[in-house]
Amino acid sequence: MIPEKLKEGDEVRVISPSRSMSMISKESQEVANKRFEEIGLKVSFSEHVLESDEFVSSSIDSRIKDLHAAFLDKNVKAILTTIGGFNSNQLLRYIDFDIIKNNPKIICGYSDITALSNSIYAKTGLVNYSGPHYSTFGMKKGFEYTLEYFKKCLMGEEEFEIKASNEWSNDPWWFDQEKREFIKNPGYNSFNEGSASGEIIGGNLCTLNLLQGTEFMPPLKNKILFLEDDEETNPNLFDRNLQSLIHQPGFEDVKGLLIGRFEKKSKVEASLLEKILSTKKELANIPIITNVDFGHTYPLITFPIGGTIKITSGKETTIKIIKH
Repeated sequence: MIPEKLKEGDEVRVISPSRSMSMISKESQEVANKRFEEIGLKVSFSEHVLESDEFVSSSIDSRIKDLHAAFLDKNVKAILTTIGGFNSNQLLRYIDFDIIKNNPKIICGYSDITALSNSIYAKTGLVNYSGPHYSTFGMKKGFEYTLEYFKKCLMGEEEFEIKASNEWSNDPWWFDQEKREFIKNPGYNSFNEGSASGEIIGGNLCTLNLLQGTEFMPPLKNKILFLEDDEETNPNLFDRNLQSLIHQPGFEDVKGLLIGRFEKKSKVEASLLEKILSTKKELANIPIITNVDFGHTYPLITFPIGGTIKITSGKETTIKIIKH
């Protein structure tokens, strides 16, 4: 199921299935609210969006109520998560997936939301989206590319090509909106050449791996994987997390792999990443593209989990979203 696209005047509900909105500064909230107004969308907030405990989150009951309420509200056309975190997988046993299946609509977020989004796709077949959080819309500078692909994926019907950004950043912009460092982007790296098309699953690798061996893990067969990890990873952790995914049933039929840009603190540099990938015989015959604009650096694309993509890796590398 592909949910209805957003149009001017639609209401977007913000929920906190992981960390609370209480950690988002008033300045960032004001910037985000103005951004939505500028693109013609109305923002509303779930009942427990600001609730916060010792984990800067809220109870499972509160988060489930907000998720269900957002899907059941006929006025809400899309759901955006506040921010990532560590615990959205706590919700999975308590979700009424029939509510989601019977009220299909856009839900978008990334990082820890990977557990929620891939579970929704596995249990309902609803295409949903890895893309900016509500908090991401609070970025003053360097947001144009992120907004462009958010609109292409969630507000447009046409298939579109994903072009590499001109520059990227990995600075703590939420602490200082004016002190930013932008780095020239060399573009995509083609590790293995070839072409493939298929359905997309993935997101944050260590979070996706939490679903292994459960009913919430989408099948890997014939999929194209989007994988990224944050500053808490390192070359050894990324290596073993990738290997764990490779060991899952159906991986032998994975058709392609896209890897998002790593954060500086991870120390997963291009040469080390290539060494990691080259040690895995299971990856030898599929096209692989790295340094793609998703993950925990900025800007980032929006891509459809369960949507269809066509990739070509080689001298002229292209990434094209076909169904979203």
